[in-house]
Amino acid sequence: MRPAEVNAVIVPTARPYTYLREAAKLARDLESQLVVLCSGWADAERSCDLATDYGVRAVAVDVGGESVPRLPDFRTSELLRTAERGLFDRKTDTSLKRNIGLALAWMVGWRFVLFLDDDIRVENARDIQDAAALAETHTAVGLINYGFPDNSVVCHAYRKVGGPQGTFVGGGSLVVQVRAARSFFPSIYNEDWFFLLNGRRLDPVAMVGKVDQKEYDPFRNADRARGEELGDTLAEGVYALLDDGKDIAAADTAYWKTYLQVRRDFIQHVLDRIPRAAVATENERDRMVVALKGAQGRSRRITPELCVAYLRAWADDRRDWQRYLGKLPYQPSAEAALRHLGLRPHVS
Repeated sequence: MRPAEVNAVIVPTARPYTYLREAAKLARDLESQLVVLCSGWADAERSCDLATDYGVRAVAVDVGGESVPRLPDFRTSELLRTAERGLFDRKTDTSLKRNIGLALAWMVGWRFVLFLDDDIRVENARDIQDAAALAETHTAVGLINYGFPDNSVVCHAYRKVGGPQGTFVGGGSLVVQVRAARSFFPSIYNEDWFFLLNGRRLDPVAMVGKVDQKEYDPFRNADRARGEELGDTLAEGVYALLDDGKDIAAADTAYWKTYLQVRRDFIQHVLDRIPRAAVATENERDRMVVALKGAQGRSRRITPELCVAYLRAWADDRRDWQRYLGKLPYQPSAEAALRHLGLRPHVS
């Protein structure tokens, strides 16, 4: 497999700028531009200062507050803001930042970009080049995570009780062929799974190489499990259909009524096995129970009608996103593209 050029490393971050060291090293090794999309504790100006220290070309923007990018108003986001008085509204902005990255890459004319989370370490830059080469015949290529598994709270608990839990292609380390990618990242947990769908089935994807994700505590509190439950249910339910050789059109109200019961039975199955989880401490088992009961309670608020409405809104959003991309003008640089989106770039 021959190496291919990665035009940019795009990092959505909300942590202090020191967390960008791994991404800056990688961008330097790839001779790629570093794009940093900041909110929370992150700071665009300091991010560029760090990039300068590593000899990396970087552009960074602060996202949030008055810095609102000119992106489509998604029906999926509006649905989650209004359903059950906002109970399912997603508070994180990772999807927003990744969509900025997609629009930016489209305007500048980049062929391949790497989306990289700030808690991911890439051991060998050649793996990214190989992923880009593979992406010439795939919409996206994920890097295989040999570090802490990238799973939902429920799936982490399933692994802890001895279940055969795997992982899938994720947005935390994902090389994207820009012109082949016609979808967006909806504001919901498992947004990367939805990005990889072409409307009816899974886009051509692959996995290669090696990355290492830093460890975190998935059972710290029940809020994480509650916040993931709708996205986990929708994504797992849709992909279960695809595994059965069907397409998304089969996800009607009757399907979701059956699948929701399957999901709730699964959570109860994991809860029942937690007391016998030998690999967990007593304290961890207690926290697992609290987290899964949080997921269980949130699941009871999910209706088949909400699932159907979400997929309809998502299909409309995909069409709107494609029209939006088609109207974006060419821009000569990442800075110009970000300005077109209404953001104020800092450069190194």
